[in-house]
Amino acid sequence: MKIDLRKLAHSDTLPFSGTIDLSGEELYGAKPFQSPVVFSGEVTSHLDALRLTGEVKTTYHTCCARCLKPLEIPLSAEVDVVLSRNPSAEEEDDVFIVEGTEFEVEDVLVPALILQVDMIYLCREDCKGLCPSCGCDLNESVCSCGSKQVDPRMAVLAKLLEGNEGRQD
Repeated sequence: MKIDLRKLAHSDTLPFSGTIDLSGEELYGAKPFQSPVVFSGEVTSHLDALRLTGEVKTTYHTCCARCLKPLEIPLSAEVDVVLSRNPSAEEEDDVFIVEGTEFEVEDVLVPALILQVDMIYLCREDCKGLCPSCGCDLNESVCSCGSKQVDPRMAVLAKLLEGNEGRQD
């Protein structure tokens, strides 16, 4: 959605709202934005300073990092930035550089939303995950694999320990 800053000459406030389709966007190897992204806010002009405030919301579709159950995480971000035409202000926090008289509001809102995404999500804090051998969900049942599994790279060390179990020095 393009915001035309020339409209602020007639009014001090320019409200906006809409939806963004991010279903094609890839993040961490998946396409988690299956729901529409809804946004609203306003651009205000006060003493020749332009300020964009708004909110962006969606549902983030991902999987539990331990057991791979599908998760739907409500995700939202508050945005409060100063709009500037001065390219030297780019290094400052909370400043968005505008070239010309129009800009895409998505260029401000989408990065703010993506910054709210965590690297991993869990279905619950004490999720036990999957058995590394058989893939059984350890939250739902106990697998039939041996409880003591030895990494094949450490099998030689395990044999040494077996031979020394009865021996005391």
